[in-house]
Amino acid sequence: MIRWIIALLLAPLLISAAPAPRDWSKTVTQTSSGAFIVGNPKAKVKLIEYLSYTCPHCAHFAVGSASVLKGKYVRSGSTSIELRHAVRDKLDMAATIIARCTGPVGFFATTDAMFASQEDWLVRGMQFERVNASRMGLYPENAKLRALADGAGLTDIGRAKGLSDAALDACFGNEAETLKVAVMADAAWAAIRAAAPDDGGTPSFVVNGKPYPHADWAALDKVLQAAGAR
Repeated sequence: MIRWIIALLLAPLLISAAPAPRDWSKTVTQTSSGAFIVGNPKAKVKLIEYLSYTCPHCAHFAVGSASVLKGKYVRSGSTSIELRHAVRDKLDMAATIIARCTGPVGFFATTDAMFASQEDWLVRGMQFERVNASRMGLYPENAKLRALADGAGLTDIGRAKGLSDAALDACFGNEAETLKVAVMADAAWAAIRAAAPDDGGTPSFVVNGKPYPHADWAALDKVLQAAGAR
């Protein structure tokens, strides 16, 4: 009887002392090729997304999938996401440089912010490039990308995510990092075209090694659940 009473009194303490489930959406690693991965490194479901920051379909997917894909599947530890850059144009490269400049801690949040406001900065960037094409043609490549980022308002997104002007200058001046992104983009487009030779584009996905080049979020969600995403 006494043991039962003691156990009853201690039960709330034992429950409150139980550790909270780990939030795997806070865990970010980087591959040898430079791609960022969010989630449990030992996740049962491994999703690769080939993306472009100037792709409207990529923005639609990012916004529509976030609450379940990152908020549930990645958070639980069942799923990891690796983002690989399939750069399409100079404005896309400028956005990529800024997102990567925030490092593992800020990369995914900055990517989400860019997609959430894509309609604004993409239009501004395209207009800026059209009006200033002759002048920027005289610039070195890194200065051209920085001018595009400034004109589109992308650097403002970077600053909002904690980047200083000195950090932005350093990232746009890092030719080795820009080359790494270009190599990753070439590999990404090769993989996309191999999966869909006739009309491959972004976003394109791979789930546990199997390509799904034309899946929207509704279709991909079913694939992820079937693979074990919870």
